[in-house]
Amino acid sequence: MNEDYVEKKKPDDDMASQSPPQENNVKKSEESAEEKPKTREEELNEEIKSLNEKYLRLAADFDNFRKRSAKESSERAERAIENFAVEILEVADNIERALKSDQSSLHDGVEQIHKILLKVLNNHSISPIDSLNEQFDPNLHEAIAYIPSETESDGIVIDEVIRGYCMKDKVIRCAKVAVSKGNKEE
Repeated sequence: MNEDYVEKKKPDDDMASQSPPQENNVKKSEESAEEKPKTREEELNEEIKSLNEKYLRLAADFDNFRKRSAKESSERAERAIENFAVEILEVADNIERALKSDQSSLHDGVEQIHKILLKVLNNHSISPIDSLNEQFDPNLHEAIAYIPSETESDGIVIDEVIRGYCMKDKVIRCAKVAVSKGNKEE
């Protein structure tokens, strides 16, 4: 009686139960075969990704280089200013000594300080602009007065109120001068 309930497997049933896994295996092998050869689009996407990574690394390297260069330049400028300041401090010390001295030697002391200051400036390629009795040049001079003069022709510097200075060939401060109008009275 129990035998009625037991179903006998047919050879076709065994094959049917095994065929889906075979189909899955075939599908899997087809998928792996599709993954192996990359499409042109995938290759280009990988190349874009690679180039983008290289670009980002180069951009970061350049940014680091720029920051390092700016820092080095700033440090170099600070050292130059520091060296100049140390030389100027010698002048400041001499001015203090001159102020503490008696009045008779004050003029001589100030002359010595002036010579030391000019030497320090000369060491840094800073030289005064000669203006007196020269033709007015707006690149070197700033006219603060226009005065009639019987002895000088028009456009000649007749007084230097504040001396101008050049550093090498560059004007770092224009001389403030009074310029002759010539022999005209208005």
